[in-house]
Amino acid sequence: MSRKHLLFLFILVLPVASLFIPKQLDSAALTSASITLSNSRLSYYAKIGVGNTNPGDTTFTIQGSSNADNDTNHLFPNDTINIGSNANSTVGTIIDSTNFAIATGITNQLVVGDAVYATQSGTVTIAFTINNDIPANGYIRVSIPSIATNGNDGAPDTAATTAANGWDLHSIVAADVTVSGGTGCSWNATEVITAAGAGTSHKIDATTTAACTAGTITMTIDSSPGLINPAPVTSGHTQGTADAYQWTIATYDGNPAATGKKIDSVDVSVAPIEAVLVSATIDETLSFSITAVTADSGTTGSCGITRTASSPDSTAYSIPWGTISSTYLAATHNTSQLLQVSTNADGGYAVTAIANDQMGKDGIACTGDVGEAVNCIKDTACGAVVCTHETLKDWGADPASYPGLGYSLEEVTAAEASFEYDDTTATYNAKQFADEEDSQAAQTIMTNAAPVDASQVYVCYRIDVTATQPAGYYFNKVRYTATAIF
Repeated sequence: MSRKHLLFLFILVLPVASLFIPKQLDSAALTSASITLSNSRLSYYAKIGVGNTNPGDTTFTIQGSSNADNDTNHLFPNDTINIGSNANSTVGTIIDSTNFAIATGITNQLVVGDAVYATQSGTVTIAFTINNDIPANGYIRVSIPSIATNGNDGAPDTAATTAANGWDLHSIVAADVTVSGGTGCSWNATEVITAAGAGTSHKIDATTTAACTAGTITMTIDSSPGLINPAPVTSGHTQGTADAYQWTIATYDGNPAATGKKIDSVDVSVAPIEAVLVSATIDETLSFSITAVTADSGTTGSCGITRTASSPDSTAYSIPWGTISSTYLAATHNTSQLLQVSTNADGGYAVTAIANDQMGKDGIACTGDVGEAVNCIKDTACGAVVCTHETLKDWGADPASYPGLGYSLEEVTAAEASFEYDDTTATYNAKQFADEEDSQAAQTIMTNAAPVDASQVYVCYRIDVTATQPAGYYFNKVRYTATAIF
């Protein structure tokens, strides 16, 4: 009887006792884990060497040994750089392997050994897939390598090894971190960010108020201000070879800073490296040509005048009027040349025109605005309200009432000429050529504020004389100057 009683007690107590044995968590590795840096460039960290250290100085020498960066190989034009207590200077020129220049002089005195650094930051995207459920009020923790001291001062960190180095926290706050994803997860909007203490890592903790049962979770650390990438380690770093660091991602069933137990974890290698400066020099170019017009028909390039076989053929270097009749004929008293400009200047170009003088008999000087009384073919007045080298007027279809020499323009390339013959419904808008003898400034006749390829404008010449113009050979010289604006 007693044996049966003992057996009964044994069978009864065994299942009750099993209720007091705690369930062990099966910690495993998170899968498909990745950490992506939108900017994987190492920060730059050097120190001032012997040389310029005074306010106003713009060129500096760095030390050549014992620092994260011992040359200027990874300092690039336009980098924002801190030099001692002088913040946010812009690198202008890399002079050589240990010297560089900034755009504007420093304001504060330097001493040898002052830090010279350029920070690199960007968005960090952390993604992983959970193996085991994260219960309600569970955590994810991302541990970021950090230097032992000064790991949250806004300057890039460096140490002898990657084990002792890491990212500067750069005073990021919860608003800089977002967490999303995972099946069933409900992420709190406010993450807890803990700066590293001596020998520890920076930590970012995020909590879910509902259980996560599967799926991929993503944490994003934004770029403003952004974590600051480390500078190269001071021992054993080879430029062009990444320094590899281990970040840790882990999930917990509660607060890991208290009694929370780890569920899953994974170490992810993050390997910042020097960026590559791709540079090239493009030579400045400017080409300018003057081309003859020789067509015997049509109005192309003649400012509305119909050319015939009687029309003077220009050359690249002359307007040969020949013998001019005092009876104006459109075909014989008009001709033109084609101007063409190409340049890669980022400020574009301008073409100006100026004549050495009015047309003088045998090239004599024509002082001021004189005419046939002193053996000169004067510049036209265009009309009762006169044109000048600066002001255009409509010279009309028949210039006989206002004889002389003048010019107009016709565009091939839109918006390149300073005016056109038919602007504002005119028949023949014209100007005088600027007169160098009369101290007049050369005038812009075609221009563009950007690089151009084969921009073209016709210059149209018109002449008329009276029956009392003294016989003889008259000439002047017109100079066209093309200037690129680099």
